[in-house]
Amino acid sequence: MLILAQTASDSLPALLAVADAASNPANLKVWAYIAFIGLVLVFLALDLGVFHREAHEVSMKEAATWSVIWLTCGVAFSGFVYLAYENHWLGLGLATPMYSTAEAIKGGAPLIVTGEVGGFEAAKQYLVGYVVEKSLAMDNIFVIALIFTFFAVPAKYQHRVLFWGIIGALIMRGGMIFLGAGLILKYQWILIIFGGFLLLTALKMALIKGNDDVSNNIAVRLCKKFFRVTEFYDGQRFFTKRTLKPTYSKDSSGKEVMDPPPPGTLSAKWAITPLFLALILVEITDLVFAVDSIPAIFAITPDPFIVFTSNIFAILGLRALYFCLAALIQKFRFLKPALILILAFVGVKLLLLSVPPYLGVIGLPKGSPIKIDTTLSLLVVLGTLAGATVLSVLIPRKPGTSGH
Repeated sequence: MLILAQTASDSLPALLAVADAASNPANLKVWAYIAFIGLVLVFLALDLGVFHREAHEVSMKEAATWSVIWLTCGVAFSGFVYLAYENHWLGLGLATPMYSTAEAIKGGAPLIVTGEVGGFEAAKQYLVGYVVEKSLAMDNIFVIALIFTFFAVPAKYQHRVLFWGIIGALIMRGGMIFLGAGLILKYQWILIIFGGFLLLTALKMALIKGNDDVSNNIAVRLCKKFFRVTEFYDGQRFFTKRTLKPTYSKDSSGKEVMDPPPPGTLSAKWAITPLFLALILVEITDLVFAVDSIPAIFAITPDPFIVFTSNIFAILGLRALYFCLAALIQKFRFLKPALILILAFVGVKLLLLSVPPYLGVIGLPKGSPIKIDTTLSLLVVLGTLAGATVLSVLIPRKPGTSGH
């Protein structure tokens, strides 16, 4: 008994240390991320494995239905954010990165501190981030439509490209968000670079017209230089061994099916189909837009969980949004100016927050950061989008004018 008591006494500190480590907010938050990623994977599995198992052309009704579903899920998640941060589920809201108040910085506090964030403030930050990311994703649709037009991607295969494009976007954006969060916590002056980059991006969008020739993209040129690329589609496959364009016939039920390749026509080596080239460009497009949009949401909050979840929910509905707006986007002539204004607004917001404490570096009096309230940010973003929509309806584009 004495031996057992002594053993228990010796092991008690170790058990307490394990319990303390397990209850550490940072450790608990890992489970919050794991649970969220699991939820996203369930959504994607249902999307591809159940609702879009067979390639088909997405109708406007189907796209609108899915857009409403994704929008509802994205907005409803703000309710979970409120409850999770208010009750500190899995450590959310505890030891959370947050921007200091002007008064605290005057007292010597750093720009970013860790503290407790309540449910209402977290939910507001999530909604602002979600709306900003959703609005910036609109411009992505212009480029995706251009890519699909250039490669003449059949309508029934476009969903597959967008689905795998979203998978790549989730991985890329997740890595960029956590890299960015780590950098700004360690080097807070990086926020100045983020803000300046957003302003330059807004200026570029306003003054410089994009290149409409997708064939000039370096990724397309490299693929065609180093790999065999077919001139035809092999169903919804990204790679093929076919050397002849597939033919189709109807089965007993009247459904169109692909005929097997003629004997002796299959190549020993794989080739890339145009569908894969379209996927590569969609991934590159998302990477380019992520470089713009991720700094934008860091202007709202430095909390990685809010940044990550709002970003992911915004792009999850991008596929359905594309099919809804691709044909109608030309009617919203004031959408792009609205996106430019939103980018400029979040850039100025980030600079007002980050520049004043560093004015002493250039010999000017050190100032206090100017923090624009989260509620005001939400109203500005929603008001800008609503104004652009109303103006586009009231002042439609003249027939024959270019939309982008």
